[in-house]
Amino acid sequence: MADVVLEEVCKRYESGSLAVDRFSLVIGDGEFLVLVGPSGCGKSTTLRMIAGLEEISSGTISIGGRCVNAVPPKDRDIAMVFQNYALYPHMTVFENMAFGLKLRAVPKREIADRVNEAADILGLGELLHRLPKQLSGGQRQRVAVGRAIVRKPKVFLFDEPLSNLDAKMRVEMRGELRRLHRRLGATMVYVTHDQTEAMTMGDRIVVMDHGTIQQAAKPSEVYRRPVNRFVAGFIGTPPMNFLKGRIARRGQELAFLHAADASLPVPAASVPFLEPFIGRETLLGFRPEALGAENGSAMEARLRGTVDVVEPMGNETFVQLVAEGGTRVTARVSPECVLTPGTTVGLPVDMRHALFFDVQSENVLGDR
Repeated sequence: MADVVLEEVCKRYESGSLAVDRFSLVIGDGEFLVLVGPSGCGKSTTLRMIAGLEEISSGTISIGGRCVNAVPPKDRDIAMVFQNYALYPHMTVFENMAFGLKLRAVPKREIADRVNEAADILGLGELLHRLPKQLSGGQRQRVAVGRAIVRKPKVFLFDEPLSNLDAKMRVEMRGELRRLHRRLGATMVYVTHDQTEAMTMGDRIVVMDHGTIQQAAKPSEVYRRPVNRFVAGFIGTPPMNFLKGRIARRGQELAFLHAADASLPVPAASVPFLEPFIGRETLLGFRPEALGAENGSAMEARLRGTVDVVEPMGNETFVQLVAEGGTRVTARVSPECVLTPGTTVGLPVDMRHALFFDVQSENVLGDR
């Protein structure tokens, strides 16, 4: 296996549009890295540049310590799994998995050994003589992955491979790919727009927007310690709640005023970096699970508002609330918490996990 190093990589098209801007990242040997972001953020373009399917405009890409800027895709020792399975319809599963090895003149016995080994890993042993049309979507995707495994590449690249599957099959395939990574110990780079996939699969995730890296960290850190409003709002389902307001002094303490007669206490840990913002507009962010759950914290406050939509999910309930000031927020509460649309309530807010953002830069304030 090998590491992948991108240094100041840019992709500018002839039209002048900049798809990827100064992308620098080290992907460790054996790491499962996920590139995630909205459509058009540059994640698939970045993956295709690693594969050699897109020419880079500037910068360098190295695989296993070798610069591959001028190396054609077939010689980069990578294997790519696409969104569409790209299986030959007239070939059996065995033939589809073996085809690339035949083109490389690998001996027949070795081809059979490699295909059978990959089929055993992926549970395809009984399907080797079937045609693609005789397989389910999940089975076809496993064949596409198997075709990559038999290559024994240094790096596996996945371009939204699960997006054509139904919800249940996506969950199953996420687990299969993680088990595959543990078994092979391979370097894998995975592209998705689905932040649930990113959070559940990646050793590390890279959140992208407008061709740039917004944050690269472990999933738990990106969730708990986002560096800016974009990351905070993109990662998490439902997304983080945001309230606009200003910081004011209340005796020896600070408060966040978000409506004419409504305020929330500022945690003591946040006071030092918020004192320069007294009297200035600031953005408060908190996750849905921080709203509506009684926890007995000294920093627990009440956010008043009118219940608008109640969404029972079985083991939890999402409640959309129109807070004082008119901002819509979402609470994640227990199913035992019965709330009726149209009623006015005061839900507890755990301010210990609140974040504050600069309104201009939208960067998080303080060392979170």
